[in-house]
Amino acid sequence: MSRRISTFVLPTLALAFLAQTAMAAGEELGALPSPKQGLITGITALVVFAVVFAILAVKVWPVIGKALDERAGKIREEIAAAEAARKQAKDALEMYEKSLAEARAEAQKMLEKTRAQQQALADELRSKADAELAQMRERARRDIEAAKKAALQEIYSQTAAAATSIAGKILRREVNPADQKRLVEESMGELMAMKN
Repeated sequence: MSRRISTFVLPTLALAFLAQTAMAAGEELGALPSPKQGLITGITALVVFAVVFAILAVKVWPVIGKALDERAGKIREEIAAAEAARKQAKDALEMYEKSLAEARAEAQKMLEKTRAQQQALADELRSKADAELAQMRERARRDIEAAKKAALQEIYSQTAAAATSIAGKILRREVNPADQKRLVEESMGELMAMKN
């Protein structure tokens, strides 16, 4: 309502100002109107002003007011639409950030799970390798022990054979120190020959 009043008052004031300016310009030119002429001009100006004002008030101002109201409504709608679009964009951004955070968390979980699986596999392979190594050591120890026993058995049997051979040679004849030395050397030679 105050807007409509201001739309009527402002043009009225503008017309009054223009009329006053025109009268001041006429006085400056040196033409002073007579009192009768001034009264007729004033009444004519008031009648013209009233007619123009009535036409403007009835025909033009409602159209202008309606157009201004429509424009204001359109601006309000555009502001509301822009606000709704901003809210939608904000919601979409929040959803995107939430989805991104969830994806990062899921990727982190998958990475941790993969690391745990790799660690478990490495531990399993390490324990298998340790077990196989322990078995190989045990097998090597048993093989060494068996070879040692076989070598000792061979030494015992060769020693017994050499001792029997030496004893047989001794019993066949009487042994002096030179013979004893020679028998030991022969026995050692036989042992070396058996070894090869």
